[in-house]
Amino acid sequence: MLSNIGIPGLILVLVLALIIFGPSKLPEIGRAFGTTLKEFKKSTRELVSDDQPTEEKKQKELL
Repeated sequence: MLSNIGIPGLILVLVLALIIFGPSKLPEIGRAFGTTLKEFKKSTRELVSDDQPTEEKKQKELL
């Protein structure tokens, strides 16, 4: 999806964000986005790690 944007599209999005939110709000928005992304990655890692032991138990039961 993001590979189709290209450099001009990315610059346009950044300029529009700067115009809409202003320079004082952009760091706050970026920080909030980063925190959200970090929490999402953490929760997906926890879900995957919780899922792995049950799969190992199933494989042991089959043997």
